[in-house]
Amino acid sequence: MEKYWNIFINGYKGYASYLWDEITNPSWHSYFYWLILVSVFFFVLEVVIPWRKNQSIIRKDFWLDAFYMFFNFFLFSLIIYNAASMVVVNLFNDAILALSGVDLGAINPMKSWPFWAVLLVGMVIRDFVQWWTHRLLHRVPFLWEYHKVHHSVEQMGFAAQLRYHWMENIVYRTLEYIPLALLGIGLYDFFIIHIFALAWGHFNHANISLKGWQSGGVVGILIGIILANNLLDIHLFTEPSLALKTLVILGTGGLGSLILGPLMPYLFNSPEMHIWHHAYHLPDERKYGVNFGLTLAIWDYIFGTAYIPKNGRDIQLGFPGVEEFPETFSGQVTHGFGSNK
Repeated sequence: MEKYWNIFINGYKGYASYLWDEITNPSWHSYFYWLILVSVFFFVLEVVIPWRKNQSIIRKDFWLDAFYMFFNFFLFSLIIYNAASMVVVNLFNDAILALSGVDLGAINPMKSWPFWAVLLVGMVIRDFVQWWTHRLLHRVPFLWEYHKVHHSVEQMGFAAQLRYHWMENIVYRTLEYIPLALLGIGLYDFFIIHIFALAWGHFNHANISLKGWQSGGVVGILIGIILANNLLDIHLFTEPSLALKTLVILGTGGLGSLILGPLMPYLFNSPEMHIWHHAYHLPDERKYGVNFGLTLAIWDYIFGTAYIPKNGRDIQLGFPGVEEFPETFSGQVTHGFGSNK
């Protein structure tokens, strides 16, 4: 028991030091500044090419959602999640070792795989687990009460992605940890996968609309950033120049437009698809929700939950009863417990 208590205490200290270092020492591997950079990028797009032109730039609850971004990704981790999750991870690893003799910390079934393959498999498996978890949030009544916080968004924008109840952090991270741990996905691999998912989640919720060739180009650019800042250094060049990195990013962007463009509506989630996930009115046969994909759309097409009946640009968002749902941060983060259900 003392071992786990020490892990718990060190988890707080370690994450506090990590967060301070993230803020005071900007780098390519700083999640804090990636969050800001990606958010500013999509905010500019919403200003320049808005899908709903009559929607205010500073839409309803914009600042609430902006606070959620930092709360769910940083403050909540500092306050409780990181330390507690480290205890759970160690308990899980110790239990597997005791029951099967397998040391999850020592094995890595993909250690001989190329870096791009590790990222691709990790992203697909994590997204698949999250797709099923997302369905659970809609299907299980007590989980839906927590998930209502995310669906209380009534005007869509990029920051709405990160308006969600802190209990969702626990549900998602718990269910996705096991398969990723079994595969040996490392922290650095997870960092890159997480950044990609962050950017695509911002895109899904943003007040913009892109053609397939445009969103395919975005995927190509994101892949190019990974290639330019990882594989070039490791396999091809020592300290590649900025010009070479830029050329790689532009090249993969062009290839993404040409190759992925026609397939994008079926491969990846989009604002045009995700808007229907937030629809206030859905048919009775779809009462548990539609379009559950976070990054990939393919799962919804495979399992029959894809739903885009028409252009959903101006549909009403929310859920029946959202008019009485708490509008303050304190009211939302305590929703779902006891009499607040």
